[in-house]
Amino acid sequence: MIEATTLTKRYGAKTAVDGVSFTVRPGLVTGFLGPNGAGKSTTMRMIVGLDRPTSGSVTVNGRRYAEHSSPLHEVGALLEAKAVHTGRSARNHLRAIAATHGIPNRRVDEVIDLTGLHSVAGKRVGGFSLGMGQRLGLAAALLGDPATLILDEPVNGLDPEGVLWVRGFVRALAAEGRTVLLSSHLMSEMALTADHIIVIGKGKVIADSPVADIVGSTQTFVRATSPRIDELARWLAHPDVTVTSVAADTVEVRGLAAEVIGDAALAAGVALHELTTVRGSLEDAYMNLTRDEVEYRTTVAPNAAVAR
Repeated sequence: MIEATTLTKRYGAKTAVDGVSFTVRPGLVTGFLGPNGAGKSTTMRMIVGLDRPTSGSVTVNGRRYAEHSSPLHEVGALLEAKAVHTGRSARNHLRAIAATHGIPNRRVDEVIDLTGLHSVAGKRVGGFSLGMGQRLGLAAALLGDPATLILDEPVNGLDPEGVLWVRGFVRALAAEGRTVLLSSHLMSEMALTADHIIVIGKGKVIADSPVADIVGSTQTFVRATSPRIDELARWLAHPDVTVTSVAADTVEVRGLAAEVIGDAALAAGVALHELTTVRGSLEDAYMNLTRDEVEYRTTVAPNAAVAR
C-alpha cells in the first residue's frame, strides 16, 4: 500500500506538488493521470525516495522508502527506462541490480523470460529500441518480486502485442494482491487496465475514484440525423431537454433517451438516418476534469499553414 499525506514539494518559488493526499490500495490497478507539469513524476520520485518532500510524508507498506532494509523486495519502479549502462548486456544490467540485494541469477533469468527479453538478453542495452528498453525497465522493477509496483508510462514505445501483454500482466499482478500504481497518457488503455483513478492537476488531487464513477460523471447524449432535423428539433423542444446542432442535418440531444426520440420522429413523420446513444469515456471525463489545470497549452489557428 502507498499512503501520501499532505505531500508537498517546492522548487524555489514553484510548488510542484501541493498538499497531496491519497492511498493506493493492494489488489487494484490504480491509474495516475494528469497533464504535463501536473506533478505526477515528482510525486512518484518522492514515493521512491529520489526527491525529498518539502513537507508531508509518503510511505510504502507502512514505511518511508529509505527505511526499508531491502527496498527492491518492497517496491519495484519503472520511472526512467533509459537509466542504464548502455555498454552492458541486458542480462548483466539485471545481474548488477540483483547483486545489490543478493538476488540470485536464476531470478534474473526468470524476469528475462517474463518480459520477453530472452532473445536479446546477451545484447548491449545501447542498441535497444524504446520498446525493448521499456521491457528491460519492467524486468528490473520485478527483480525483487515486490508487493508494490510503480510504473511510469510502461507501454511507451511498445507494439500492440506488447501493450496487450502489459495490460494483462499488471492486472494479473494486482489480482495476486499487489499494489500497482500506473501512469499513462493513453486514456483508452487506462480505461481497459485501471480499476481506480487518481487525477492530479497543478500539483493537487482533483479526482480520486473508481474508473466507473469517473466515467459515469460524463454526460450521455443521443445523436440524431435527419433530412428534416429542424422539424424534429421542434418536436423535441422541452425545458428539460437540450438540443444542440452539430451539423446541417445532425443534432445532439441531452435529456431524452433514444427510444423517446425515435417515437417522436415516428409521430412527426420524420425519417431518421441515424439515432445513436453516445456514452462518456474516460478521455471525456479526464478532459473535463483537467480543462482548467493544463499548464502547457497548444493553440493552433484554423487553416494555419504548416512550415516546411
